[in-house]
Amino acid sequence: MHQPLDNSSPGPSRRQLLKGGGLALAGLGAAGLLSGCGGTATASAKDQLRFWHLLSGGDGIKMQAMIDSANQSQGVWHVNPTVLAWGAPYYTKLAMASAGGRPPELAIMHAARVPGYAPGGLMDAWDLGLLAENGVTAEDFAPRIWENSQVDGKVFSIALDSHPFILMYNTEIADKAGALGANGELEEITGPDQFREVATEMAKVTGKHGLSYGYLNDGAQMWRMFYTLYLQHGASMELVPGHKAKVDRDVAVDVLEFIGSLLDDTIATASGDGGTAIAEFAGQNSGMITSGVWELPTMINAGVPLDAMPIPTLFGTPAAYADSHAFVLPHQNSPDEKKRRDSYAFVAQLLKGSLNWAQAGHIPAFQPVVRSAAYKELMPQAHYAGAADIINYDPRAWFTGSGSDFQGFFAENIQNVFLGRTAAKNGWDSFVRRLDTLLSKPNPV
Repeated sequence: MHQPLDNSSPGPSRRQLLKGGGLALAGLGAAGLLSGCGGTATASAKDQLRFWHLLSGGDGIKMQAMIDSANQSQGVWHVNPTVLAWGAPYYTKLAMASAGGRPPELAIMHAARVPGYAPGGLMDAWDLGLLAENGVTAEDFAPRIWENSQVDGKVFSIALDSHPFILMYNTEIADKAGALGANGELEEITGPDQFREVATEMAKVTGKHGLSYGYLNDGAQMWRMFYTLYLQHGASMELVPGHKAKVDRDVAVDVLEFIGSLLDDTIATASGDGGTAIAEFAGQNSGMITSGVWELPTMINAGVPLDAMPIPTLFGTPAAYADSHAFVLPHQNSPDEKKRRDSYAFVAQLLKGSLNWAQAGHIPAFQPVVRSAAYKELMPQAHYAGAADIINYDPRAWFTGSGSDFQGFFAENIQNVFLGRTAAKNGWDSFVRRLDTLLSKPNPV
């Protein structure tokens, strides 16, 4: 399993390292990064906008198509994308570029990472007036997404989407298991016992499992499932620097024990990873899968008779874990105002055209698209669009968010709980001790 960096050891802050090494690393954008299509004679006459993102696979192909369309739609600017590896390397390089004075005009970050970067001066706030000039306002976003975009009252990210943890199900298997309602959709599931019963009936149909859930060596998957169900209890988690983690221990232990009860080799395999879960559901050897919306194209391409919905509310409070791909403005000491205005125009165009992005499974953050007739006809996306109203990002802290070490810390302490080797209360207490250690230290940015 990946071993995260030991944040308890003393040393220079990340900001000190960035300032000291920024100039030497400022050329990263020109050497060693994977750039998009090269400029043409026509493109060179336009303002050249550098755009960094971490989207690969099907998402990367879809994003490139959207960029190409935007470039061809006007004669003022041309976006040159640079694609970097997902995870810590991307965020490190982006921070170094900002600190070294050579950032791109625009970048994509996971929205949950923004609170850890904005206070260090590595990003510039968005001008809401300039956004409005391009036809984008606060009212165009779901409240939870817009609230999360702000740090200390300023907007530091503009979400392209939300990509929540959802439930996909095989309609044929669900039908044979007697779990479909008259409308052809999965009957409402309102409690943990009912969920286990439905999954058990589906396992009888498949002869394998009722639910596909992979977690081995995958802290992200462990955390997504846990945090969704933790929040469904109405519990909260507050991580305030200089203070102990504020958590509900009883709820946490109850959730861990419930997830463990699903891993019985009947409802779900006792020890599978994410790839195994995806292959199992794609091969129609299970009736349901809890996963991110980004896996939808895989299942469609596999020919699974498919529908999807927000995670059922098993513990009283509708809630789902999610993050967002969000546009950010890496800090520039002397920004080119024309290029900055061009960047706003580009972002507005992608938001308004995000029906294409929805085809990759993501829920567009720009609500006029979600409310459109074309989106309502997009299936099964339209059936889980309501998840955007119940999403929850990681608890805010400098060490949380997608691609951070936080989910690795969770895995270090919780994987053995799911494997049945450690009591839930002991694994949780160990995780909280790690959180308290991190909270005793300042943000290294």
